Amino acid sequence: MNLFRSIARATAIAAAGLAVAGAATGGRVAHAATENVAVVNRGVVELETGPADDVSVRMAAEIASIIDDGATRRVVPVVGKGPLQNLIDLKYLRGIDLAIVQADALDYTKTGNFLPGVGSLTYVTRLYNEEFHLLARPDIKSVNDLAGQTVNIDMKESGTAVTAYRLFDLLGIHAKFATDSQPVALQKLRQGEIAALAYVAAEPAPFFQALNKGRGLHLLSIPLTQAVTAVYAPTRITAADYPNLVAPDHPIDTIAVGNVLMAAGLGGLSQRNRSLTNFVDTFFTGFQELLAPGYDPKWREVNIAADLPGWTRTPAAAEWLRNNPQVAATPNLAALKTLFSRFIDERRQVSGNAPMSPAEKNALFQQFEAWQRGQAR
Repeated sequence: MNLFRSIARATAIAAAGLAVAGAATGGRVAHAATENVAVVNRGVVELETGPADDVSVRMAAEIASIIDDGATRRVVPVVGKGPLQNLIDLKYLRGIDLAIVQADALDYTKTGNFLPGVGSLTYVTRLYNEEFHLLARPDIKSVNDLAGQTVNIDMKESGTAVTAYRLFDLLGIHAKFATDSQPVALQKLRQGEIAALAYVAAEPAPFFQALNKGRGLHLLSIPLTQAVTAVYAPTRITAADYPNLVAPDHPIDTIAVGNVLMAAGLGGLSQRNRSLTNFVDTFFTGFQELLAPGYDPKWREVNIAADLPGWTRTPAAAEWLRNNPQVAATPNLAALKTLFSRFIDERRQVSGNAPMSPAEKNALFQQFEAWQRGQAR
């Protein structure tokens, strides 16, 4: 199917190019060139992702695979520098229509008033979660041991930096922060120059899969205090994610960091608005395709109808959900229940407790849904 789309688009562009080549006068050449530009830009939306090694790059490519039709729709992914820069680009950089941004960076920017007018941006949908990893040297036994120690939080204004600043503040731990790249930080950690490195990444992250416990490096659990769980959803890293780093009987408690597909305020730019509306209609209509085998498993965490409190949904997305109430009423509920059941089974197995019955898991899932509604409020 992708091959057919590529052929169709190439044919359209080639036809426009032939019109230019065959024109006899300067006026005809100019007219044909204008048509060529129009063909190439028809239905294009530019989607800014995270850095090159971020899971958002792969997610953007998979979005493009169900959007691009070779002639009237196309997604052009743009590799970004981090969530704060993505928000600046979304508001001011010419041509950027969409961006994938961490939810906590949205709150950080809005509450701190670091980007005036950021509230005018809208969201298309909430996306996947990433997990907060905190890798420490052998002598660091808990997060509290990091007080006064140096913790690397990736490059300045990265998504990891935003989350680390906020999380350590919520925990009341005053650490020193370094902003080296992750590969450089890992070398410094191995040499004992820093106490730990933080990394927000979708599990299982290749960066951690290559590590093992042999050198004494280990992941720290995050204390899931009331202050922390009021902001972040709790989650767990298990041996299934990193068999060489996490012991089967010692899972790591941590937090999940949500990501959001944000849209620019396009105002009166009617052509870009039409392209964005076309994108939303196609993305939402074809979303179930992304849940099939072969696509990133993180898509199974996505609920396109989930609200983002404090932010306004893009009009095209809100209209699509109004016109498809069955999706809004039961947004990927079966997939969510399956993930929830799997998580409970893993936790019971690790703790050595007897498995829950289906009725017990269903009752617990209902409590979980009630908790989620409370979090949204």
